[in-house]
Amino acid sequence: MAQEPTFLICTGATKAGTSWLYRYLQGHPDCHLRAIKELHFFNSIDAGTLRQWRNREEMRLLRARARQAEGDDSPQTTRLIRDLADWVAVLAQGPRAFAAYQDYLTAGRGTRHLVADITPAYAMLSEARLRSMAGMAADVRFLYLLRDPVSRLWSQARMLGRRRADDPAQYPERSVEVMTAMLDSIESGAKDREDYAGAISRLTAAVAPDRLLILLQDELMSIPGIARLCRFLGIADHPADLTRREHEGLPLDLPQPLLARARVALRPQYECAARLFPDLPASWRQNMTEVHG
Repeated sequence: MAQEPTFLICTGATKAGTSWLYRYLQGHPDCHLRAIKELHFFNSIDAGTLRQWRNREEMRLLRARARQAEGDDSPQTTRLIRDLADWVAVLAQGPRAFAAYQDYLTAGRGTRHLVADITPAYAMLSEARLRSMAGMAADVRFLYLLRDPVSRLWSQARMLGRRRADDPAQYPERSVEVMTAMLDSIESGAKDREDYAGAISRLTAAVAPDRLLILLQDELMSIPGIARLCRFLGIADHPADLTRREHEGLPLDLPQPLLARARVALRPQYECAARLFPDLPASWRQNMTEVHG
């Protein structure tokens, strides 16, 4: 009989390497990851949006089946259809489907050690919710990734700007508009979606120290970082393609006035990271130096 699995919950941050992590673990022989990276189970329960999320996944399922009907019979599409159908069935059970959620993650794992839910939006969950997640099984481990705050915010702005551009020529303008709006929100007192200080405070209060790993993206994307991650997860050290990038945005320089604003607005995130990682990478130190003058 297979031993009980380890459940990995990766709570973010957005644009900090979570998609790369998903691909790495998906290809690891000790891991079993379903075809849906972000399940949004707990945050949709807490926000009361489970039905809307179910509708979204049903639409994804319909689109995948349409592609298959048009001749896409690839293993990836077949697997996605199966996993989406299974996940929609879980969501249909409503906000108390905690056992079904775990069954979904573990279905088909065989003897593989680790299953995972990589949903960056979980970073905004309450301490109480994170504590309940930590106790949902015998072995639940949490991972939180940090990226240089200015780079992360600008990457997110470029991603959203590209989506909102009606044609490629609008990409720079839309990206600047998104970045400006996000900085306006942060400066007004709203928390950035990836509020490192808040997320880490809630995680450290809710999760036992030996079940929580906080990594810089810079460390994750290195041979020693991968080895550390594997030790933490209790899986074998496995080679990683450190040259591969997932969802890398189109290059675009951040205008200097917005860069200066971002450095100031995100100062608490730099200070939080500096307390955890005294030897921050050069790019982080550069932004901190500019803020402190």
